[in-house]
Amino acid sequence: MIDLKSLREDPDIARASQRARGEDPDLVDQVLGADERRRGLLTSFEQLRAQHKEISRSIGKTPAEDRPAVLSQAKTLAEEVKAAEAEASAAQAQCDELLMQLSNIVADGVPPGGEDDYLLVKEVGTRRDFSAEGFEPRDHLALGEGLGAIDTERGAKVSGSRFYFLTGMGARLELALLNAAMDTAIAAGFTPVITPTLVKPEIMAGTGFLGAHAAEIYRLEADDLYLVGTSEVALAGYHAGEIIDLSGGPRRYAGWSACYRREAGSHGKDTRGIIRVHQFHKVEMFSYVRLEDAEAEHQRLLAWEEQMLALVDLPYRVIETAAGDLGSSAARKFDCEAWLPTQERYLELTSTSNCTTFQARRLGVRERGEKGTHPVATLNGTLGTTRWIVAILENHQQQDGSVRVPEGLRPYLGGREVLEPR
Repeated sequence: MIDLKSLREDPDIARASQRARGEDPDLVDQVLGADERRRGLLTSFEQLRAQHKEISRSIGKTPAEDRPAVLSQAKTLAEEVKAAEAEASAAQAQCDELLMQLSNIVADGVPPGGEDDYLLVKEVGTRRDFSAEGFEPRDHLALGEGLGAIDTERGAKVSGSRFYFLTGMGARLELALLNAAMDTAIAAGFTPVITPTLVKPEIMAGTGFLGAHAAEIYRLEADDLYLVGTSEVALAGYHAGEIIDLSGGPRRYAGWSACYRREAGSHGKDTRGIIRVHQFHKVEMFSYVRLEDAEAEHQRLLAWEEQMLALVDLPYRVIETAAGDLGSSAARKFDCEAWLPTQERYLELTSTSNCTTFQARRLGVRERGEKGTHPVATLNGTLGTTRWIVAILENHQQQDGSVRVPEGLRPYLGGREVLEPR
């Protein structure tokens, strides 16, 4: 949620942010108009209430012959106060509803535009030249089936399209990857957390996921609960309604959870195998920090993501996402994308977002300062997901269909150096 006071003081910043995102700048003026009406009605309500209190106090001092008239006036005012309160409450609700539709203010320096207008930050590692090595690379599904690691046919039989089984070394590889991610997080000072995967509507809305992409979220109507697409949601709600102490530095949590996404409308090569699926596992970093420390924390999250990519020895690039491709809660976002040999393109493996105070305002997460309480900033970043298996298999494959285990994962696989076909 945007700070309404700041919006009143400089609405042009919000209008420019809306334009950069490709969203409606007129929404800013709708919010300001609703806010002005709300404040006017609130003032009228408070004035009427003060009058009613004054008259009510005077009843005992009023002569008996005049008391009926004063009582009648007090009754009339009480009705007017009740009506004014209801009108002010309705105006408040309308203002809040419009304010919740505004996306976070885009940070200075974020490139404008859409999905293809990203800024390339850097490229790391060397892509393998399979032609020079003398063989055509297999895609991750062919490799996974050969290893007895991925079974999409039985996944579809049991659950439908875009579900799968990870079997044998596939299951062990995912566990190895996620345990390595959790160890990386713990070494960096994160508290490990196994999070709920079902959350209340107010928590899902508070994180900003019930906006333009609400259709991607699974909802259990009978229970009025949502299945999370990332443990960020549960971790953002962990301190909802609380005043937390950040005097000792950021509060950092690493959430391990199953994640669920409807992936409505997805098509093309990403639907083959386990690139774009309905269920997967992930380790997600989540930080609560002071607003002035958020930018530095964002760079730290990115560095930890790159540390994980180095651990599994993948060629990758870092991009800064354009404003029009940001989620509604993010002010700035960086993606790390690994090279996918069989598709000759980069595939997103991680992202890290600085959500400034947007989520904390919605969820009521504050810290106590010299001038009272104020919202904290929240940030998130991915350290490992099931999708990483795609890039690991394709980039470390060998001509006979075996796959070399990256050195960083070998301790998590009992020292195994190669995954052999069945």
